[in-house]
Amino acid sequence: MKILVLENNPQELEKIRQILNENRDILIPLESSEQIWPHLQSEEFCFLIANWDTSDIRHSQFIARARAAKPTESLYIILITTKSSDEDLAPSGADDIIQSPFRTRDLNDRITMAERIISLSRSLASARVQLENQAVFDTLTGFMNQPAFFRQSAGELERARRESEPLSLIAFDVDNFKIINDSFGVATGDEVLRVVAQVIREKSRPYDCIGRWMGDEFVILLSGVIGADAEKVAERVIAGVRGTMIEVKNEAPLMVKTSAGIASASRITASTEIEPLIQQARQAMAHAKQAGGNQVFLVFV
Repeated sequence: MKILVLENNPQELEKIRQILNENRDILIPLESSEQIWPHLQSEEFCFLIANWDTSDIRHSQFIARARAAKPTESLYIILITTKSSDEDLAPSGADDIIQSPFRTRDLNDRITMAERIISLSRSLASARVQLENQAVFDTLTGFMNQPAFFRQSAGELERARRESEPLSLIAFDVDNFKIINDSFGVATGDEVLRVVAQVIREKSRPYDCIGRWMGDEFVILLSGVIGADAEKVAERVIAGVRGTMIEVKNEAPLMVKTSAGIASASRITASTEIEPLIQQARQAMAHAKQAGGNQVFLVFV
C-alpha cells in the first residue's frame, strides 16, 4: 500500500520508513499539507500519517477540508503527537492518534490495523456499488431493468410534454426464443440475449433510454423521433441481429431474428402516460410476430 507521510523530523521520518519497509508498504514523504491534495485525486492513496506538532496540518485545517471533500471520503489518518492529553486533539478528525515517542511495535500495530480497516472499507464500498447497480441494471445485458426503465422513461415523457417534442417507444422480442432455450440450453439463450443487447446498443443513440423489459423483450424510448425515423432504428436493429451468427457446439451457427413494435406519439398531451405507451408498443410487437416475425409494426398514438 502507498502511504503518505507528513513528517518534518528526519529521524522520525526514517523510523516510519523502516516500519513501512518491513510491511512492504511504499512511503511518499511530504513537506506540507498542500502537497497532499494532488495525491488524493488517485484511488491509490487513502492512508496518511502526519505529525500534529511539527507539520502545518493543524493550522491549515487540512483534515476538516479533506473530510468535506468527496474524493477523500475514504482517507484514513493517523496523527503523531507528543501531547499526553486529548483536549487539543479531540476535534482533529483523525482516525487514530499515537503519542510520541512511540515504540516501533506500537506504530506497526496501528498501521496493520489501519490497513485492515481500509481493506474492509473498500470491500464494503465495492459491495454497495454492486447492490446499487443490481437495483438499476439487468446483470445479463447491462441495460436498465424494468423498474429503472419505467422511472427513466416517465421522466423523459414529462420532458417531452414540457418541450412539446414527439417521441417513440420501440419494443423488441426475440423470435422463437423459447425454442432456442429448449433446444440449445439456457447458456445459449443467454448468449442470444447478450448479442441482441449489443446490437441494440450499437444501433441506438448514446443517450437513448434502453431497458430489458422482461425475458427476451427489450424497450427503447426515442426522444424527438417519430414514425418512419423510429422504423429505421428498429429495422437497423433487426438487420443487425439477423446478420449475427451465434456459435453452438456441435451444431450449425444459430441465426437469430427479432420482431419490433413501435408506439409513436407526435404530440404529448396531459393525458399521455408512459405505461399505456409501453403496452401499445408491446401489442404492436405481438402483431409483428403474428405476421411472421422478423419485421416492424408501427402504430401512432
